[in-house]
Amino acid sequence: MTALKHIIVGMSGGVDSSVAAWLLKQQGHRVEGLFMKNWNDRDPEGQCLWQADVEDAMQVCERIGIPLNTVDLSADYRDNVFRHFLEEYKNGRTPNPDILCNQEIKFRAFADHAVAMGADVIATGHYARITKSETGYILRKGVDAGKDQSYFLCRLNQSQLARALFPVGELEKSRVRKIAGEAGLVTHDKKDSTGICFIGEQPFREFLSRYIQPEPGDIITTEGNVIGRHMGVYFYTYGQRQGLGIGGVQGAGDAPWYVIAKDIQGNTLTVAQNHDHPWLHSHSLQTSTMHWIGGEPPAPTPFDCGAKVRYRQPDQSCTVENIEADVCTIRFANSQRAVTPGQFVVLYEGDICLGGGIIDQCR
Repeated sequence: MTALKHIIVGMSGGVDSSVAAWLLKQQGHRVEGLFMKNWNDRDPEGQCLWQADVEDAMQVCERIGIPLNTVDLSADYRDNVFRHFLEEYKNGRTPNPDILCNQEIKFRAFADHAVAMGADVIATGHYARITKSETGYILRKGVDAGKDQSYFLCRLNQSQLARALFPVGELEKSRVRKIAGEAGLVTHDKKDSTGICFIGEQPFREFLSRYIQPEPGDIITTEGNVIGRHMGVYFYTYGQRQGLGIGGVQGAGDAPWYVIAKDIQGNTLTVAQNHDHPWLHSHSLQTSTMHWIGGEPPAPTPFDCGAKVRYRQPDQSCTVENIEADVCTIRFANSQRAVTPGQFVVLYEGDICLGGGIIDQCR
């Protein structure tokens, strides 16, 4: 029988962390909830973005019979996540703050605070699994393929995995909601959160404009013809179709337009009426920030594995080569559409997450 532990659960106010806490309490562990405030700004209506979530977390903890504590990590978040987020957009890249939040906040600042409170380990509602081998801890995909969140955990290290639990990783989402309903948890039918946490319900462009001065410029075709105006190159990402504001273009037909290139220096956005335009396809990419969960890459190298260049993408066959420290090249068996600098490439060997790095460039 597993020894009982003092476990602090990161309570987000959602159904997944609620059930994680419920299951651990049912197993007899000493469980406490800890709600982290990562963003203290208010939405356009003047409401704290986290207020409704902390109220739900309070009701859940009361139902389970565990205390709920709070910790303000907003300073850590601004320094270690949001600052990077803004710098990447200023450079015309598209960052993924959720991955950095897990690396720097949930499994570092939050975990350190929990340990200072006396916790043996922390637990979250992530759909992923941790197993242990003779060589260390292994991060695996969650059982529910449609909800697997190992992609967002690709930057965790051995010490972080050693003090973490993912109680819902072995469950399907439907089962998690059923458990929540049977347990009488107020979050049992709460809608899953989507998007970037600190933006809330306000339009993304409006939010970003508060921090980066918009610089409108020309939208051009591959021939250099100006067919519209953009609101700032950093607002757009490769392959984007919506929100371009391109009206009828003489002689172009009615097919939709897609962003196929961004010129930061020239402040232009290049578009084409081809979902699979050659400029959108890449056969390889490079990263100089590759993190290996096991501490080092699999041997021997180069090696074949699977890769995701965006969340929910099926694993794509690739070869990892030119590995030196945190630098490596990833070559795909089939070309990939809209590989986006600033996003993460995450590598897999079956259901094992090997690690991930920020995409620097693609070809």
